[in-house]
Amino acid sequence: MRKNGYNVDLFDTNLLDNPFAIAPVLSTLKPKYLVIYDDGFNYLTKMCLTNMREACFSMIGLGKKNGCIVIVCSSDATDHYEKYLQKGADYIIQGEGEMTLLELINMLDSNGDTDDISEIVSYENAVAKVHAKRIVLNNLDELPMPAWDLADIKRYRKIWQQSGQEFTLNIATTRGCPYKCNWCAKPIYGNRYNSHSPEYIAKHLEFLSKKYGVNRFWMCDDIFGLKPNWVKDFSVALAEKELKIRYYIQSRVDLLLKEDTIEALANSGLEEVWVGAESASQKILDAMDKGTKVSQIYEATKLLKEKNIRVALFLQFGYPGENPDDIAETIAMVKELQPDNIGVSVAYPLPGTKFYENVKNDLKLKANWKDSDDLEMMFNGSFQSPFYKKLQRFVHKEYRKSQGVFFLKEMFRHPEQMSVRKAKSILKLSYYIPALIWMGRFEKITRCALILMRRQPITTALLPIP
Repeated sequence: MRKNGYNVDLFDTNLLDNPFAIAPVLSTLKPKYLVIYDDGFNYLTKMCLTNMREACFSMIGLGKKNGCIVIVCSSDATDHYEKYLQKGADYIIQGEGEMTLLELINMLDSNGDTDDISEIVSYENAVAKVHAKRIVLNNLDELPMPAWDLADIKRYRKIWQQSGQEFTLNIATTRGCPYKCNWCAKPIYGNRYNSHSPEYIAKHLEFLSKKYGVNRFWMCDDIFGLKPNWVKDFSVALAEKELKIRYYIQSRVDLLLKEDTIEALANSGLEEVWVGAESASQKILDAMDKGTKVSQIYEATKLLKEKNIRVALFLQFGYPGENPDDIAETIAMVKELQPDNIGVSVAYPLPGTKFYENVKNDLKLKANWKDSDDLEMMFNGSFQSPFYKKLQRFVHKEYRKSQGVFFLKEMFRHPEQMSVRKAKSILKLSYYIPALIWMGRFEKITRCALILMRRQPITTALLPIP
């Protein structure tokens, strides 16, 4: 927008707890347009959490109160545009926002007709009119460098320093994902996969390194480095600029096992990879249309660790058809592989997915979580919500306990390899072992209730009783 002559200000909600904080800004700046633009790379935004939706509704109301034309671009608004229009939004942008926003505001500024603008939704005669889809951007390098000067980098740096961790920034190198996991929605970028060139990303990282002194990055792509030879060329581009960085990515185990991929990632500075393991049950992976094998999770983890790359696993419980044996296999995999971190969630039906269509008739009482800690089962799964909420806590505690025991044994075998992180993990055993004992005793009391919920037995392999 600035490249095309518009004055732009950024109100960054990431650093705030209250959407009403925008009120004095609107009163002071009196903008003609209020554009509420969501992060299309974050799975939490795809989940359309009601807290986030309500915050957006509040800002729409404040925008209209201050005479703004309100434009919304988000996953939730793409799926539920009627709700946002009813709250006062003038236009909803579906899909990518850059080109659509420019065309829309150009037209509105010239009092032109918006009928021919693709990818927008607006009211016409009290009826929502959905315009034609737009082809996603193929050459992402056409976009100018992001307007980093509008972000309050000092405040972000301070928050990182308070956490005791090294300052890290997020960037995106690609858009979209071509894989077809049947629970994953793609309301913004679809199944197309487009990427910046390795040279563009190296230039971007060089700018951030020199301007803000940051050399650690979270690549927030759904899938990093999918195109053939992209990672190798990226490593070369960094070397040509003599740029030393460390970074984190999300990827798939089958992709990581392609020839020389892990080697190239290690050479370019990869520090940690989050992989969508989901389950250690091949039956569940196949039901998800995941397209990966349990054996690949084991192999990729082994190879990554050999290159001193940290491995973190996304785990998903509660997918239809999952039984206690499947859950026990997943817990056993975590204990055996000893990943560096885990993320545990419960199957969540996202609009536009095959999974959603299969369970949508169950979503009468609740179709969205309130926040990311909700963990509510919104469809009729193998067990009900109390079980999965307890399971999430149990898996984390069992993981931390097994990790501490692993490092304790390692300390005696290789004391020279001891680190502060490992020592902390060992010390935390004094908490996790008693906590697991308590959970096991609590399980004796709740076992009957769980059986009555679904009339299915809970195996002792899942929640062992001491």
